[in-house]
Amino acid sequence: MTEKPRAADPAAAGSAPGGSAGAGQDAGEEPRVVIRDKRKLKTGERSGAAATAADAAADAPAEGLVEETEVVVDEIETEAPVSGPPVVDAPAEPTEEAAKPEAPLGAELEGVRAELEERTRDLQRVTAEYANYRKRVDRDRNLVQEQAIGTVLTALLPILDDLDRAREHGDLVGGFGSVAEQLTTALGKFGLTAFGEQGDPFDPTLHEAVAHQTSADVTEPTCVQVMRRGYQLGDRLLRPAMVAVADPE
Repeated sequence: MTEKPRAADPAAAGSAPGGSAGAGQDAGEEPRVVIRDKRKLKTGERSGAAATAADAAADAPAEGLVEETEVVVDEIETEAPVSGPPVVDAPAEPTEEAAKPEAPLGAELEGVRAELEERTRDLQRVTAEYANYRKRVDRDRNLVQEQAIGTVLTALLPILDDLDRAREHGDLVGGFGSVAEQLTTALGKFGLTAFGEQGDPFDPTLHEAVAHQTSADVTEPTCVQVMRRGYQLGDRLLRPAMVAVADPE
């Protein structure tokens, strides 16, 4: 900043001591104005500023000869402080040539997609085959279990026939009758059911006719006598019932 001479203030001159003011004015010199710049200096500029201040102090006249008026300049920020996040330039938009994938990369991507579709089809086929396998295994397991139970129950049917004949003759009394009832109940838990009662309509798929006769009391072929009861295991026929059939006249 350039220092400019400024006229002396008369009031200031009157308030100064008489000898100093009179000597300065008699010598014909104007009062010196000193401007101090309180700007923030960088580290490299501080040494130069200190040297300049020292030279100015050496060149200043002795006290009492020249009146100095000090003018303080407000602090000036030489470097504006950074406020807020730094400004980052937006990335340039990709050009059409950069946006297009290269030919080798596109071919490799198509190959990966084709392989993925093939592996997906293989997985779906294996999943369907495994589901069918489980269904077939469950069906076979149930069939084997039913056949095993049917084989055991078929072997016990003659015993049940003896119990039926004993029941007809009134021999199932006391403890023997209780055992017969418990056996029948236990076999029923496995799905064994008996059929064939006198008066049932004749069914060739369930009954085995060993005798035929005519009767005016029936309107259709009817079982008039049951010689041996039949048994079923669920929907499976273990043994047909042996009956005598009466046909209408």
